[in-house]
Amino acid sequence: MSSDLLPAIAAFARVAHHASFTRAAAELGVSPSALSQSMRNLERRLGVRLLDRTTRRVGVTEIGQRFLDDARPGLDVLSHAMDTVTESRESPAGLLRINLARVVADVIVLPHLAAFTAAYPEVIVDLHCDNTFLDLIDGGFDAGFRIGESLAKDMVAVPIGGPQRIATFASPGYVARHGLPRTPADLLDHRCVSIRLANERSVMLWDFEQDGRIVEVETTPALISNDGDVLLSAARAGVGIGCHFEPLVREDLDAGRLVPVLEDYWPTFEAFHVYYPSRMHMPRKLRVFIDFLRERHAPDATQGAMP
Repeated sequence: MSSDLLPAIAAFARVAHHASFTRAAAELGVSPSALSQSMRNLERRLGVRLLDRTTRRVGVTEIGQRFLDDARPGLDVLSHAMDTVTESRESPAGLLRINLARVVADVIVLPHLAAFTAAYPEVIVDLHCDNTFLDLIDGGFDAGFRIGESLAKDMVAVPIGGPQRIATFASPGYVARHGLPRTPADLLDHRCVSIRLANERSVMLWDFEQDGRIVEVETTPALISNDGDVLLSAARAGVGIGCHFEPLVREDLDAGRLVPVLEDYWPTFEAFHVYYPSRMHMPRKLRVFIDFLRERHAPDATQGAMP
């Protein structure tokens, strides 16, 4: 293969990723017409049609997808080599795109984000808060977060911080009017503020720990929302009993603005994990981000950085 085809093959990979000449051209710093001509030249050299072009969209043909699948490992190796050279002489920099749920941002990232951006001012952190956990590759993300380490194939999971406990609580006013449930099953007789996750039709069941196992309990909602902040504000205002990650309500509980409910049944789950594709060379900006958060969430100052 002639080495002069390499830039065109790399450009083809970006066109396939964006399904758009315009977006790919903007990323590559060339005009859409020049990029389109480059793709036609590549197709002529290979003797096959790689792309299906319409007035609204650019798609990859079946043989184009096979070619891309075969070419991508080589492109990744070249990208790895270039990143290694670049990072050996430069400080971490660039756009760092992270997919995570809002609660993970509140518990894990936001308390330490100011310190991180001060330490690495050339890294721009892009937090995409979404409870649906979008595909990292298709979404163009460097990494994502979720509870536990049950992930798709070819993903690496690294724990950040320790186990997470889910607290159940109510306002003092609500307790004065309605009393406290004695068991999780009693929640059916109380008004609750409940979350509906993205793309879910039903209200999420609440988890409790009974006899050493996690059980799911149905609630009677007075309010349903897909926003945890709205539900927390409603619980503070006395609308109903709520549940949330303990770190986010600990200050309210300690100050008496909220009252613990069914504390003996609060469940504990695995730590949050940051995950990323195993076949991907880890950019330095992502490595320092993970190491920084692991150090900030370590139980003591002696915990080391990520291997």
